[in-house]
Amino acid sequence: MTELAAQLLESPKAPQIIQQVQAILVTERRNRQFFYKWRSDDMKAEFINGEIVVHSPALERHNAAVLRLGMLMNAFVDDREIGMVRIEKALVELSRNSYEPDIVFFANEKAALIIPDQLYYPAPDLIVEVLSKSTQQNDRGVKFEDYAAHGVTEYWLVDPVRETIETFSIDADTTEYAATGLFRVGQSVGSQVVAGFTIPVKAVFDAGANVIALRAILTA
Repeated sequence: MTELAAQLLESPKAPQIIQQVQAILVTERRNRQFFYKWRSDDMKAEFINGEIVVHSPALERHNAAVLRLGMLMNAFVDDREIGMVRIEKALVELSRNSYEPDIVFFANEKAALIIPDQLYYPAPDLIVEVLSKSTQQNDRGVKFEDYAAHGVTEYWLVDPVRETIETFSIDADTTEYAATGLFRVGQSVGSQVVAGFTIPVKAVFDAGANVIALRAILTA
């Protein structure tokens, strides 16, 4: 039993609170079905805690970081046949919420279950979110907790303004994310889930460094 559940059961109001929560979740499920019918392929929208969140067009620095890191990870994964990478348009469906992360990685075991007509994706093995002013509260808040709760082993937060990459992995004892590093330009960052994938941080923020890193991956 979780600490939160134990605290709830100690309250004499537990039955009423549980009933209220169940009613809210029923409404959320109905709203989520509307979200599935309402959304279109030409927009980036997510369903978070009962609300539809439509994202504004991203700044160039955000788009560039997503593309550069996505290309590097995809080239590495495809070349070594260790899974699959998807960028932006993979709608990840968790028990309560639906997200469109910037980059996701599925190792071979999960990738083998994904079919060509797939619309909703399961929890990936790694998720990358590139921060922006409009998204960073959720990226560091509800998504941070939700991804860990659903077993997304590794989580990266890319800051295109500060040009840093933060990495997190699930702690086996707490089943929550623990920080594994904060990496800046001049350093290299590596993944625990995508075995062997290590790149210069600069390659995510600089076109020339990206090309060099991509060549290194494809000629290794």
